Parts: sequence; C-alpha cells; structure tokens
Amino acid sequence: MPYSLSQASIPVFEIALTGLSGVLDKALAFQAAKKLDPATLPTFRLAPDMFTLTRQVQVACDQAKNGGARLAGVEPPKFEDNEKTLEEIKGRVAKTLDFVKSLDKGKIDASADREITFPLGPVNKGAMKGDDYLTHFVLPNFYFHCTAAYAILRHCGVEVGKRDYLGAIPMKMT
Repeated sequence: MPYSLSQASIPVFEIALTGLSGVLDKALAFQAAKKLDPATLPTFRLAPDMFTLTRQVQVACDQAKNGGARLAGVEPPKFEDNEKTLEEIKGRVAKTLDFVKSLDKGKIDASADREITFPLGPVNKGAMKGDDYLTHFVLPNFYFHCTAAYAILRHCGVEVGKRDYLGAIPMKMT
C-alpha cells in the first residue's frame, strides 16, 4: 500500500500536538512549583526577534489546522490569538487536535496533485501541489514552531527531554 498524504499528516499532527500538550503540562507544574506569575512563561522568547512561547504554539497549531484544512479542501476554523496563560495555550492545542482528527482522510489523500494556494504574510500568496505543500511547507513549519516552543520551556528550566518532545511515536521496544 502506498504511503498517503493523510498518513504523512494526521498522525504526525496528533502525536506532536499531544506531545506538546504534555510539555505544557510539565510547564504548568514548573510554574506552580516555582510560584511564577502566570504571564511569565507564555511571554518568554529565546531571542528578541523570535516569537514568544504563546505565538510559537499558535503558529504550530495554525500549521496543523490550516494545512490540514487546505489539503482536505475545507475552511479551517478561525481561532483568536488571545491566549495569555498556559491553560489557555493548552486549550488551543486541544481545539486544534479535535479539528485535525475530524478531517476527511480521503479528501487529504486526493489533494496530492491539486494546487493549494495559501497566504504568505499579509500580502503575498504561495501555490504548490498538495504533496509538495505538505512535505516542503506545512510539516517543516509545524516542526519548527513545536521545537521552538519546546526549546523555550527547556531554556526556562522546565524538565523536559527528547521523549517529551517526540510524544507517543508508534514504535515497538524490545
């Protein structure tokens, strides 16, 4: 059986977003243990020109939500970018997971050769075949922002490791 676009996207989004939610759980425990102001971790960034933790998670979620929706040929839900706390950020991840799980795998698989048009900033648009869109735009951007969110929390002292980042990958251990 050939490897399909739905196989290359839906499980990837589900596993990574579930892992990200677990990392945010550890961040919540860290925040409570250190008695941090709830606004501290969400607004942290690794460098002055990088997005904050909140924005990294929003963009990762948007890549999964919008990318999956475009491949499935449906309109993605609009999420307001108004999360201020780790709990609210976790809520964004949960809403994204719910939406991604609802996508029609057959429609995603049928999009391999269909041209996908997508915004590139406020003015420009990009266009790619569905398979290229997923493998060369959506997935790299999705992983970049998930990794940045993880790195921010790790830098702040949250005890997370590679297994937290990888999540529940489908692997047998012997």
